[in-house]
Amino acid sequence: MIHVTIYKNEEHVCMGFNAINHAGYAEEGQDIVCAAASVLMINTINAIEHFTDERASEVSNEDEALIDYRLKDVPGHDADLLLNTMILGIEELANDKNYEDYITIRFEEV
Repeated sequence: MIHVTIYKNEEHVCMGFNAINHAGYAEEGQDIVCAAASVLMINTINAIEHFTDERASEVSNEDEALIDYRLKDVPGHDADLLLNTMILGIEELANDKNYEDYITIRFEEV
């Protein structure tokens, strides 16, 4: 099961996220839950890096199925929108009765 943690500050602004583990929905290369979650997260990171001036730290380890992404400062409008769009997508996956056993999302104050 993929475990996603969304990091929010005291003003409830998203400051980053962590995802770990494989979904286990299907065999490697066939797992649509893992593919969907990965696309949402990786595209968000790429879009923030490409379209904004935000500074962030990123740790990833493919063997451990780990992504940890944290902004250095409170995000501007564009990065905030991109992060909230990703959260919406992850929540949709986690709340879908077909996939709820394969991905969880929780929020943590940082």
